[in-house]
Amino acid sequence: MTLEWLILIIIAYLIGSIPTGILVAKISGAPDPRTIGSGNIGATNVGRAAGKGAGIATLIIDILKGALPVIIARYFFGSSVIIISLTAFAAFFGHIFPIFLGFKGGKGVATCLGVYLGIAPLQALAALAVFVLIVGITRYVSLGSIVSPFLIIILFWFFPYTKAYIPLATAIFLLVLIRHTENVKRLLKGTENKIGRE
Repeated sequence: MTLEWLILIIIAYLIGSIPTGILVAKISGAPDPRTIGSGNIGATNVGRAAGKGAGIATLIIDILKGALPVIIARYFFGSSVIIISLTAFAAFFGHIFPIFLGFKGGKGVATCLGVYLGIAPLQALAALAVFVLIVGITRYVSLGSIVSPFLIIILFWFFPYTKAYIPLATAIFLLVLIRHTENVKRLLKGTENKIGRE
């Protein structure tokens, strides 16, 4: 690993670590999202704490946290799967385990979308469409958040230029699943919160 790689990975991690939800809520004059609802700092809970506008702003910025490091990696290192994968994972990992919040962050779904938009936009948009469909039908954000990253793994199998990113997609999916452990338990019990019924 060269010094340039290391610097890029550290920068990606720090970008991912930016506590978007907390900053947006603070600017909006709303309570810390960690004290509201699920206690998560992601877009859904920020929306509960500070309103839909703040939730959308958090979503967009969290997506950019994943996309920008990948775009930078592709610009400087071309099509190097290893560098792009390490950079992407660093940004995603930073969102889940941010150094600025004592390594207690969000669930990584929006940042993971950003990562995939930077790597394979068409597959990312397909997974996003499935997410929207699942949430629209079931009203469970958590279900869409779990299924979509898994779908990316499957989609990557069908395209030669994305097969090399399956290890990255698998690692991201497993972390997303772990971060949604409590949601999975509630889904199985039928007690998970639905949009509009919280």
